Amino acid sequence: MPGILRTVASRVAPVLRGHTVTQSANMYTRPAKEKISFVESSIACAVFSATILGPSGWVLAHLEDYKKRD
Repeated sequence: MPGILRTVASRVAPVLRGHTVTQSANMYTRPAKEKISFVESSIACAVFSATILGPSGWVLAHLEDYKKRD
């Protein structure tokens, strides 16, 4: 029985899906035009870290205050 269902599903599925658009990513294989310095990448990492971890750290640091609020 499972074999019959698998066969029917494999033949019916493409008909039900219809035409789909295939997306492809643009890939560039050349090296970057400009080198990014260590200072620039460090600043970018610090900003990303502060943006992501800052609000969650604030909530965790003030969790007891949020629990006490009625």
